[in-house]
Amino acid sequence: MAQLTFLGAARTVTGSKYMLEHNGSRLLVDCGLFQGLKDLRARNWEPFPVPPSSLHAVVLTHAHLDHVGYLPRLVAQGFKGRVFCTAGTMDLSRLVLPDSARIQEEDARQANKHGYSKHDPALPLYTEVEAHRALTLLQPMGYQRAIDVAPGMSAEFLPAGHLLGSAFVVMRLQGSATILFGGDLGRYSRPVLPDPVPAVQADVALVESTYGDRDHPPDDGGAALAEVIGDTARRGGKLIVPAFAIGRVEELLYWIRRLEQERKIPILPVYVDSPMANEALRHYTARVAELDPDMKSTRKDVSMFATARFQTIASPQQSKELTASRRSAIVISSSGMATGGRVLHHMAAALPDPRSTVLFVGYQAAGTRGRLLVDGAREVKIHGQMIGVNARIARNDSMSAHADRNEIVRWLQTLPAAPRRLCLVHGEPAPMDALKGMIAERFGWEVATPAHREAMSF
Repeated sequence: MAQLTFLGAARTVTGSKYMLEHNGSRLLVDCGLFQGLKDLRARNWEPFPVPPSSLHAVVLTHAHLDHVGYLPRLVAQGFKGRVFCTAGTMDLSRLVLPDSARIQEEDARQANKHGYSKHDPALPLYTEVEAHRALTLLQPMGYQRAIDVAPGMSAEFLPAGHLLGSAFVVMRLQGSATILFGGDLGRYSRPVLPDPVPAVQADVALVESTYGDRDHPPDDGGAALAEVIGDTARRGGKLIVPAFAIGRVEELLYWIRRLEQERKIPILPVYVDSPMANEALRHYTARVAELDPDMKSTRKDVSMFATARFQTIASPQQSKELTASRRSAIVISSSGMATGGRVLHHMAAALPDPRSTVLFVGYQAAGTRGRLLVDGAREVKIHGQMIGVNARIARNDSMSAHADRNEIVRWLQTLPAAPRRLCLVHGEPAPMDALKGMIAERFGWEVATPAHREAMSF
């Protein structure tokens, strides 16, 4: 008998964690941080439901914080096993985990300095030292190669097309079931990353439902992005793009470069103001063999991501100078949901300016500043100050790295046979329930939507 406990991404899009137990072995698939609403973030501080030292291993699907960001906390609480992941996930985790720790420490410093925490003293969820300690446990493994990760459990990674290094995890339990952990499902026929590979036979399958109630706009060859860039340039303003530092920045640069080459947009300075994004670009370039075939650069190319007037911003001083500049430009900065980071300084300067545009190009979770803006807020709080919104607020979901409902169904159709149990995870209740109904009608399958901390035996 095996048991699967849903410790995150259960009727929410964040905090992915699934504890699998079989014949005395126990491991965790994904180890994500809860983000967004305060009630969700509070879960990061709750005691882990079992002693972390009792876990034999952790297996990661990819390097986004909602899938890896709790790992330093787990290690600080006593986990000492190996953390299995792809080489790409290891590279990107080395960027995101220390950065997350620095943010945690800075938030605690600010809370103590200004006295706005109910805790005295306010403490970080984990420190940069603990993040680096967690990184020492990473064990990279290749795609499509099964390896024993715990007694009686083997894991195999299959390319998911969501992020550099992203994977589905096929977990085979000796003498028992096969579980397919879908992670975050990538998209079909998109630039930069290859399509997700077909699914494999499984007794239990988990699939995300982030966009379970909608379809992304059809591919327009970058027309919507070109319109936003052209409109902002004509008004002489800045285009500020809050973007996830790993994954989204690469696709944005691909499209801007392509539109420049097709002469569909004016040539503007393009700045990437995110040290993490700049490092991630280096990893994407180094692992071009894992990208779409059309991403291979020619001899004339410095990089497939370099636009005509491309510049990376390294120092805080350079960032301040860029924020103060009134020149029309495209500024790509993190974080993607405008919850922190350098992009907040750019937004604080641009939002009151009717010439400027803030463009969101990814999912905006409930409770985030980005969600407030795309929902029409006329003012938002940034660094303790209320900022009026006079700039254009635009949204482009076509660059989302998450499959929409038809792409999810397309991937499910690649299953060689119906799973005994299909579990929808990583979705807010409305999209999840809509997708559940669609799958039940289309396939006639029984679909579960497990609650937080619900356990399932099989």
